[in-house]
Amino acid sequence: MGTQALERVGLGGEHEGRGASAPVVWRVVREAVLLATLFLVYSAGRQIAAKHTGSAFDHAREVLAVQNWLHLPNEASIQHAALKLPHLVEGANLYYASVHAPLTAAVLLWLSIWRPKAYTHVRWTIVSLTGLALIGHIVFPLAPPRMMPGFVDTGLAFGQSVYGPARSGGVANQFAAMPSLHVGWASLIALSMILITRTKWRWLWLLHPITTFAVVVLTANHYWLDGIVALILLAISLPLLLRPSLHDDRLYARNSVSPRHVLK
Repeated sequence: MGTQALERVGLGGEHEGRGASAPVVWRVVREAVLLATLFLVYSAGRQIAAKHTGSAFDHAREVLAVQNWLHLPNEASIQHAALKLPHLVEGANLYYASVHAPLTAAVLLWLSIWRPKAYTHVRWTIVSLTGLALIGHIVFPLAPPRMMPGFVDTGLAFGQSVYGPARSGGVANQFAAMPSLHVGWASLIALSMILITRTKWRWLWLLHPITTFAVVVLTANHYWLDGIVALILLAISLPLLLRPSLHDDRLYARNSVSPRHVLK
């Protein structure tokens, strides 16, 4: 029984200790290749969508009209108020450019190592969300607010643009504004970490999607509706996240025997 307990906590022998990290490394490499492949497919899809942007500005006017009908806050007024605080705008530009992809990748890496069972739930949820978003990008090309009259392209104005002056071309399809994956991914990451981790500080993850939503509006990269539609698509994808085995990693850790008790 003692030997079985030792094996359960990973103290069953030198051979097991030497090989313990190999599956983790292989899993991380495998997932990195898989996600990179999916990203390339998504990028190719965005470029296909970029060839059908003739209606993008008409769609933008429609979105603004719908938002006005819904009495959503006027984004241009919010942006012009924020422009009176240049450091705030520079911080928003930096957040938009630097946090979205790196933080998402860092969380996925952490989950793949420390919460591998939960990670698969998050991975397929983000794949579903991104796939649905790609459909939106293809069927509803949309010019972002920064291309519309009354708005300021804060990235260009402050020399922090991740797109440049051209309206299309390059790696990014600038008409893939509907829905906002910045908002969608940020919300998924926050929800996942709140559900999967147990620390009392996990609720601070809510600051990420809230800040992201504010940033994409303030920088005129997205409309309110872009973020709202992203949240709806996330809700559609949630069954992939909320499967019963989401907390299996936590149950395993709870049922594991402490080495201190085994060696008594």
